[in-house]
Amino acid sequence: MLDAFFKIHDFLVEHTFMPIRRQLMDEIDWEDRLIAIKGGRGVGKTDFVLSRAKEIEQEWKNRPVDDERKRKTPPGARPCLYVRMSDFYFTENTLVELAGKFVKSGGEYLFLDQVFKYPNWSRELKKCYTKYKNLHIVFCATPVLPLEEENHDIADIVKTYNLRGFSFREYLNLQTGMRFRSYTLEEILQHHGSIAREICERVRPLEYFNQYITHGYYPSYLESTSFEAELLKTMNTMLDVDVLMIKQIDVACLNKLRRLLYILMCEAPCALNVSSISEEIGLSRATIMNYIKYLKDSRLINLLYMENKNFPMKPSKVYMQNTNLAKMAFMRELTPQDLYETCFYASIHGAHKVNATERSAMFVVDNKYYFDVRVDQPTRDTIRPTAVGEMEIGRGNLIPLWLLGFLY
Repeated sequence: MLDAFFKIHDFLVEHTFMPIRRQLMDEIDWEDRLIAIKGGRGVGKTDFVLSRAKEIEQEWKNRPVDDERKRKTPPGARPCLYVRMSDFYFTENTLVELAGKFVKSGGEYLFLDQVFKYPNWSRELKKCYTKYKNLHIVFCATPVLPLEEENHDIADIVKTYNLRGFSFREYLNLQTGMRFRSYTLEEILQHHGSIAREICERVRPLEYFNQYITHGYYPSYLESTSFEAELLKTMNTMLDVDVLMIKQIDVACLNKLRRLLYILMCEAPCALNVSSISEEIGLSRATIMNYIKYLKDSRLINLLYMENKNFPMKPSKVYMQNTNLAKMAFMRELTPQDLYETCFYASIHGAHKVNATERSAMFVVDNKYYFDVRVDQPTRDTIRPTAVGEMEIGRGNLIPLWLLGFLY
């Protein structure tokens, strides 16, 4: 039975394509026994776990013959297996049964995809975790899938990591063949001038920055097909599967959900007029707010809240989740200011808390760094950190926006 799964596994591992090593690969503790790789549609979760499977197999081959783990493993054992939970096998068989056969054959790492298509997936994962002490399970999860505090079955045992789309640093490395490293926010705030000069000695980042804003966040830009067509397909899958199916929304409401997203695309970044949207779409305010939360959870939009406020309160502002999505608003011409604010939020919020503030600044990061975002550099320095879109090397509190794309 496992042979059929391994046949698919071998084909996918052989043909997986991850052109650069994602930084998250080295941040994960792969010795944890239950790991969730969470991320929006199109950011490369499947290629990510298949690349890790390829690494494990190579490490296995390179183990010394007298390695204790290798000696205890049955002849012909395979260290890892990638399985899609949408396989028809699971209509009559359980995940626990598959895991048991895999462990008995000497397997150590089980990579699972599309777990949301398997009934009682979290309960079965916990059974596997409890029963097979030497098995490591890594599964891909869409952002709307309940994990940790929302899921009592696995809340105490799962370690969750977020895979985002390409950062500007990763995009630049891909386009140039360079290997620029990432920097912390504190490093950039304190040393952005010297960091930017060092990078600019090797490449002109502004020559690539506008390309990144248009198509660099999603790995699908590397494919020969139309990037816009692929992104539109991804957006529809987010609505049809991540929101409609997983959140169990009546399919009759899909058109209203799509209309809500269209309204936000036409306006973002913008303040949220819930009453107006509610009247235009014909849904209650409470339903509109729930739908907006679903769009955020599926990584289609970002919500900017005042400090110490959060859902279900109304956000101060709505942004598209990244500039590639913002650029899909063909019905309008986004201003550079709109794009640069969206880029700032998308670059920062993955590892930092970003809020609106009652002060005159546009954003506050981690409740202590007050930021503005500008298109052009002012003639004089500013009193607070300011991310400038069309600036290559900063000075004082003026920081090139592209450099904040080096946070991961």
